Amino acid sequence: MASPTLDVFAHNVVVGLADVVVSNSAGAVLATYSLGSCLGVAAYDPEARVGGLLHAMLPDSRIDPIKAAQKPGMFVDTGVPLLIRAMQQMRADVRRMQTAVLGGAQIMDNSGFFNIGKRNYDALLCAFRDFGLRVHREDVGGFASRTMYLHIENGKLRVRKSGLSQEVIM
Repeated sequence: MASPTLDVFAHNVVVGLADVVVSNSAGAVLATYSLGSCLGVAAYDPEARVGGLLHAMLPDSRIDPIKAAQKPGMFVDTGVPLLIRAMQQMRADVRRMQTAVLGGAQIMDNSGFFNIGKRNYDALLCAFRDFGLRVHREDVGGFASRTMYLHIENGKLRVRKSGLSQEVIM
């Protein structure tokens, strides 16, 4: 399984599509853009001051195990464990983690036939249950894309929805 980027010195880090980034650098801001049906999953341990961000595209890695092995952040069911374990390697404790999830919108599927956003969210709840985690903050569903910024210094999470003003949700 690929390992996530372990950012120690950078200040602004873009978390790309199907990527996982964790950091303990107080000046770092992790950002991921254009969350439509994809999920942005943020986790933060305020005591260890370790945070991470996942940009997952699809719920279930069983549709392409080879791709999941190459890029586990592509799938919720493999990306969440990667995120949590990478944070634990930086001394984060799952019992202290605060979490937030954004995205899961219904984009380019007006009929709701595929409903990838909802399926992603359901997969997230299952993955969180395996770690004893719960969602503390969320902005999911609807039809708007979102951008999120996680500030490692203090765990603040800012969100911008479809070009509207930013708000702090965590």
